[in-house]
Amino acid sequence: MRPRIRVYTATVVTVLAVAMLPAVLQGQSAPQVARSGDGVVAAAQPLAATAGARMLELGGNAADAAVAAAFAISVVEPSMNSIGGRNQILIRTPDGKIAGIDGTTSVPLGYDPATAPSAAYGYATVGVPGSVAGLMRLHGEYGSLPLTTVMAPAIDYAEHGFRLLPGEARRQAGSRAQVAESEGARRYYLKPDGSPWQPGDRLVQTDMAATLKAISLGGGDAFYRGGIADRIAADMAANGGFLTHEALDAYRAEDSRIVRGSYRGFEIVGSDIPASGAIAILALHIAEAFDPDSMSDEAWGSVIAQSLALAMTQYRRDSSDSSAVRVTSKAFARELAAEVQVPSAATLESGSPLSLALATGGRDLWLPPDEGHTTHLSAADGNGMAVALTQTIGPGMGAKVATPGLGFLYAVTLGGYLGISEPGERARSGITPLMVLDDGEPLLVLGAAGGIRIISAVVQAVTRVIDDGLALPAALAAPRVHPDFGPEGLAGFAVEAGPEDGWSEASVDAFRDMGFDITATPRQGAFGRIHGLQYDAATDTWIGAADPDWEGAAVAPRPAGVTGGRD
Repeated sequence: MRPRIRVYTATVVTVLAVAMLPAVLQGQSAPQVARSGDGVVAAAQPLAATAGARMLELGGNAADAAVAAAFAISVVEPSMNSIGGRNQILIRTPDGKIAGIDGTTSVPLGYDPATAPSAAYGYATVGVPGSVAGLMRLHGEYGSLPLTTVMAPAIDYAEHGFRLLPGEARRQAGSRAQVAESEGARRYYLKPDGSPWQPGDRLVQTDMAATLKAISLGGGDAFYRGGIADRIAADMAANGGFLTHEALDAYRAEDSRIVRGSYRGFEIVGSDIPASGAIAILALHIAEAFDPDSMSDEAWGSVIAQSLALAMTQYRRDSSDSSAVRVTSKAFARELAAEVQVPSAATLESGSPLSLALATGGRDLWLPPDEGHTTHLSAADGNGMAVALTQTIGPGMGAKVATPGLGFLYAVTLGGYLGISEPGERARSGITPLMVLDDGEPLLVLGAAGGIRIISAVVQAVTRVIDDGLALPAALAAPRVHPDFGPEGLAGFAVEAGPEDGWSEASVDAFRDMGFDITATPRQGAFGRIHGLQYDAATDTWIGAADPDWEGAAVAPRPAGVTGGRD
């Protein structure tokens, strides 16, 4: 049966009607939708997407494109990610195999949680960076172009500078006071007079360029065991950090545990702990028990929110194989689905609020902070390879410290932010690279930024495409929900309520009439930002889409023989 198109009461109707047309990011000539049979790269900053597409033009594959875009975005979107941070990577090879790379930051060897300070930022929060190891492994095992070629765009952006986009300038300015406390971070992200960089300013990062050049020539060894590691260790020792030369040397990017599920006949593939692919799969399994055609859009939105809430109760489970099997089983999902309360006509007539706390009360509901950080990119080529890559440093500007002479920020890992403390332990998060397959062939390549709301965003993109029959650009423009937790369980929902792409006032009222406690949130980007791909098998074409709530872009490789600058 073909998916039906849902008729929305939200103000997003106009957006959905035009989302299939070529889109251009407001204020700059960067398309947010791109189509090509030769692949597409979608990323949260146009220069990063362009760097990835350039690799496809040079004959590289999706792994080359993803590595190029990931290094580039660490330069041009430093408030959200860094080579001093962490990443999770999901790969589909041309022969249909799925693999994952875990480049998550870890607790340094010798770290003692009993004596370590609790901090929100600073040197004491820095763990072992994993981004470089993850990218080196992706390139080494799956790439085809020389590393120097793949890293050239990032080095160029750092060495010669780039114009700050308004959102990036705003985020950097928001951490001005904390950044000023670090000699290195102050040098790189504030002007000499201590004021923040403004939109349109050219940000030149020569020290970052030198670090990237060293990595391009020496690979991971240059970062984890060479002169860069010496500088990192010395800086940490001098400023109360716990990251040592030995901890850097011992770090390895590991295989991800691949988890699988299905949603209405489509296969869902993701990465398990420390990523949250299993949580997204569980939420979809719960929602699958209900028929969206039998209820209003708002009622279906409440089912999605409750499905997410129930799935998130499994966030703190152990990371064993048996736990992964249990949490992705349809039988377990059916047990949880019995707790979902579906609003009915009788509910509306009685005016009695639903007892939402019953859905999640009594379970361990510890979740990481609900902050809108992180970056995600997706890349595909014309030969069937696809990569979903999420990279982060935690909250805006991460630990807000940088080693003088190296040019990059570190991620927040320690100090209680992610609830980890044991040496070698890796920081679990809401990061959710995900792929949807149709008879083994790719349909969607997804991931998001936005803290724990990453899971919500990815799940809803899947349901918008599969249940509502929307193309990915329209699915990303559709309004989202997210569960709000209180001390005793699910307290209500946050709903996206922006004037351009949120639920309408009538829809918000309808949620409340059902008895739900609703927090209407108008801030753009507050419900996750997806930069993903959709494959159209009928035309053998990739469709790339950047989230309309962000400054990202989708860029396709130029046809052979086309030269000159891009718009």
